[in-house]
Amino acid sequence: MYIAIINYKMGNISSVENAFKKIGADDVRVTCSPGVINNAAAIVLPGVGAFRDAYENLEGMELIGTIKENISKKPFLGICLGMQLLFDYSLEDGKNAGLGILGGYVKKIPSVVKIPHIGWNKLEIIKKGSGLFSGIGKDEYFYFVHSYYAVTENKNIISCTTDYGTQLTAGVEYDNIYGLQFHPEKSSSSGLRILKNFWNMSMGNSL
Repeated sequence: MYIAIINYKMGNISSVENAFKKIGADDVRVTCSPGVINNAAAIVLPGVGAFRDAYENLEGMELIGTIKENISKKPFLGICLGMQLLFDYSLEDGKNAGLGILGGYVKKIPSVVKIPHIGWNKLEIIKKGSGLFSGIGKDEYFYFVHSYYAVTENKNIISCTTDYGTQLTAGVEYDNIYGLQFHPEKSSSSGLRILKNFWNMSMGNSL
């Protein structure tokens, strides 16, 4: 059993892979192969960069159908841009279609604060019973780098928020689908704990 990290040429792939290795994940495969993704126990979609470029890369590599086919069948984790792509569309550089898996859209952070949002912030965990946040305390910090954030159609899928001028969606959770706006792979021991939780849930291990 292994986790597939989708490599669609949108940054930070190796740092995500290395973070999983640090937490003891013994089989993590960086791939753009539909076959490898189809046979994975869980899927991670990372990403850094422009929304439209990311979607076009997925489309050009013929991975959109593969993601949609697999996302309801196994644990799925979208990180930063990878989370944003799950929504219907983004308003970054015009209106650009997303994967349409979660209802909602992506908009720019209000200009009352410095953009992009770069730095360490606390989370307000909304889904207290979420296995993804098992062992995470209220005073732990996580690393953010983004200018846009998700506005969800269904507020019940928001797993956590962060305060940056306004309450921003920092994470979503719907059935087996998880999304994080922050970078757990860059968030020291707290971020590694979240990845460890995802690994354990994916492999059927106790938390």
